[in-house]
Amino acid sequence: MQYIAPLAKLIEHFRALPGIGSKTAVRLAYHVLDMDADQARALAGAILEAKEKIGYCNTCFNLSDRNPCQICDSEARDHSVICVVEQPQDVAAMERMGDFKGLYHVLHGALSPLEGVGPEDIRAKELLHRLYDGQVKEVIMATNPTVEGEATAMYMAKLLKPAGVRVTRIARGLPVGGDLEYADEVTLSKAMENRREI
Repeated sequence: MQYIAPLAKLIEHFRALPGIGSKTAVRLAYHVLDMDADQARALAGAILEAKEKIGYCNTCFNLSDRNPCQICDSEARDHSVICVVEQPQDVAAMERMGDFKGLYHVLHGALSPLEGVGPEDIRAKELLHRLYDGQVKEVIMATNPTVEGEATAMYMAKLLKPAGVRVTRIARGLPVGGDLEYADEVTLSKAMENRREI
């Protein structure tokens, strides 16, 4: 279907977003057109404000509107433990849990030789620099349980061990509410491997 030029341009911008297909882009574009002018200005303003005010923390490389970020700057956090994640959205997921009181380090990716992502493309050196003051005692690798995430965790462990810190990996296994009959063999194997006494 042919769209008038301004509508076609809006659809193309929505289609460029991750996870947005053609049909969803069209729906979003028509929804924006149905908004009144104040709502559309508020949406555009929120996008511009986010782009202008949000950057990366110079310490942990999480998204922040200040430097250092609120987590790195907090005296209430345990500065002897750093949880390493792949992306800023992973920090948000860990924070929703509410149990972790340490600091974070965002790598902004995972090692993937097939996609041309090597150690120089993630924030590995920056993490190593954070260990120089001797305050950090443990680094928790919380990369995704994928081939790339596992390779990244192993690489980071080898890189960090000489610094004299304890390097741990988050446990993997069955999700709460999951049924054994639907679990794959790797998940069951990891669940058995990471069992603990009750």
